[in-house]
Amino acid sequence: MTLTANWSYPTTIKFGSGRIAELPAACAQAGVKRPLLVTDKGLANLPITAATLDIMEAAGLGRGIFSDVDPNPNEQNLDAGVAVYNAGGHDGVIAFGGGSGLDLGKMVAFMCGQTRPVWDYEDVGDWWTRADADAIAPIVAVPTTAGTGSEVGRASVITNSVTHVKKIIFHPKVLPQVVICDPELTVGMPKFITAGTGLDAFAHCVEAYSSPHYHPMSQGIALEGMRLVKEYLPRAYADGTDIEARAQMMSAAMMGATAFQKGLGAIHAMSHPIGAVFHTHHGTTNAVCMPAVLDLNAPKIADRFRDAAAYLDIEGGFDGFRAFVQDFNDALGIPRSLRDLGVDPARVDELVSEALKDPSCGGNPVELTETNLRQLFEASF
Repeated sequence: MTLTANWSYPTTIKFGSGRIAELPAACAQAGVKRPLLVTDKGLANLPITAATLDIMEAAGLGRGIFSDVDPNPNEQNLDAGVAVYNAGGHDGVIAFGGGSGLDLGKMVAFMCGQTRPVWDYEDVGDWWTRADADAIAPIVAVPTTAGTGSEVGRASVITNSVTHVKKIIFHPKVLPQVVICDPELTVGMPKFITAGTGLDAFAHCVEAYSSPHYHPMSQGIALEGMRLVKEYLPRAYADGTDIEARAQMMSAAMMGATAFQKGLGAIHAMSHPIGAVFHTHHGTTNAVCMPAVLDLNAPKIADRFRDAAAYLDIEGGFDGFRAFVQDFNDALGIPRSLRDLGVDPARVDELVSEALKDPSCGGNPVELTETNLRQLFEASF
């Protein structure tokens, strides 16, 4: 099966193997003549990055790159990236990589012309209106993993390096103008990254589907996204060169990030502070937290997951889905507890406190309190 398409929902997406060659055209479409490619430290010296810089250089776009990006990017990475962007006279950003490279790249484009601290644009109320929208540089996004879906998102997650708290920074114009999804770029992902990123996409779909908010379009996208992960993540995990599986997982990642416009919940409320404090892999942390969160939310979501289980060809309704989730994690080498990720139970008070402040709480079908969040963390230990 050949998987190639051009999509305009939620933005322009050039999808298919080999389409990284269209990067110069994507930059032209976005009005970018001197881009800065922003990626993370791990990707900076890999062949896929060198080949992308070669494509840029051959098209007269230069080979500007910034890669001082941590796995959980912070404002120090952002300030350094903005300084490189402005000093180099760049006029747009190519956000290249997994969640960290994509999120930081989007924020460099956002902050390069702003005058207030990045924290003033947190996703609270209408704080995004504080930004000078005309000063936001155009963005072309090129994902190299299949999980976060940040390539089709209007926000980035940035960790405060002083308080170790993750903040969601939002603005509608942070949505990239053009996305290139080339599954060949994901072939080199290690198994544990394939699993963790894929389960991040699954968590996005599960939480969007669980959310009590009304958004039937997102509901449908979340359901089909779960199916794609169920069918194709085991194939991508078993054989990293399975291009069809890699492509379907890239679709699932974008679907999860599109669907969670409907809301996220306790899984993300827990994983954000865990990642900020202990620097765990986000998708893997989501996967570890998911079984306990499903148990908490069962009274509110059992009926809808009975329908989802039928669609996913899982027997046993909600209980069958819950059992599938644990078996799926086990088959993909996911640890069974937060302890196994290096999370210290002695800091549970701090984690509960920060989880309560996370905006993801608002999308959980069961109201989150200090008591039930503590129970969730303890169950996950």
